[in-house]
Amino acid sequence: MSIHLGATSLERPVILAPMSGVTDLPFRRLVRGFGVDFTVSEMIASSGVVSGGRISRERALWAPDEGLRVVQLAGCLPEPMAQAARLCREQGADVIDINMGCPVKKVVGGSAGSALMRDEDLAARLIEAVVAAVDIPVTLKMRTGWDLGQRNAPSLARRARDAGVAMITVHGRTRCQFYDGRADWDFIAEVKDAVDIPVIANGDVVSPADAADILQRSRADGVMIGRGAFGRPWFPAQVRHFLATGEVRPDPDLATQRDTVIGHYQAILEHYGGGRGLRIARKHINRYLERLGVAKEQRRGVLRQADSGAVIRELGDLYARAMAGEAA
Repeated sequence: MSIHLGATSLERPVILAPMSGVTDLPFRRLVRGFGVDFTVSEMIASSGVVSGGRISRERALWAPDEGLRVVQLAGCLPEPMAQAARLCREQGADVIDINMGCPVKKVVGGSAGSALMRDEDLAARLIEAVVAAVDIPVTLKMRTGWDLGQRNAPSLARRARDAGVAMITVHGRTRCQFYDGRADWDFIAEVKDAVDIPVIANGDVVSPADAADILQRSRADGVMIGRGAFGRPWFPAQVRHFLATGEVRPDPDLATQRDTVIGHYQAILEHYGGGRGLRIARKHINRYLERLGVAKEQRRGVLRQADSGAVIRELGDLYARAMAGEAA
């Protein structure tokens, strides 16, 4: 099934998932540079959009070359969600994505995110309010249900479709599973059977073969990649290439990886400023170095650095050692 989001039409897209604290503007730009069909903003609280909070404004920033601008909103009340959607539309959003999948306690405790799956009537009213508020496509991201005893994603998907949602993404776990165990790719097929709009499969895609498998088992229309791209911004492009050609594209060589990591680090500092940027960059640097095989104590040494020039030098040294080891 072709996916139509406004003027954009896609076949079996590969999408970068929204991840709080990860998929900010510098990271989205980096992933797009390697190649991906589109990206989604970090989750933004509807209350923050309405009040004009700094973090919400920051998370809604876009690069001029962003392409399809998809803003994910979270909230638990229909009218504030509708108001936030209207504001995002005025600020240039092309698509509004409603978050009904976030499992973290802070969000669920406020009756938002995946907590909405426990109250389908409220979830439906919220969806209807957002769809009525904007003249752009509205999409929905959810889990399979609240827990294994209430996997109601198919019924909520039908209500979302009836309310006018254009596309649904399903992460193959319940809220109570958080990220434990394995995502249930086969259950996503039950959502696909329940609706006649595009369904995107999400959860545990960490290799190109996983992407092909999740699509085959779920019969979904596309794949969304989250944690598999953290520390590997080139990975969604590898998946996209594999699905199109059947060829496995190798990771970039270590010199390219080094330049990517340092470039990302510098982009974070430029975007957030020195002090805050240093703190935000740590999670990314730690993940890059973990994937490189750098020991925890060595990683800590880099992360404790308060001087950006020293961090860049140490990153260069660590990748130089890795390249020397590879050559040997």
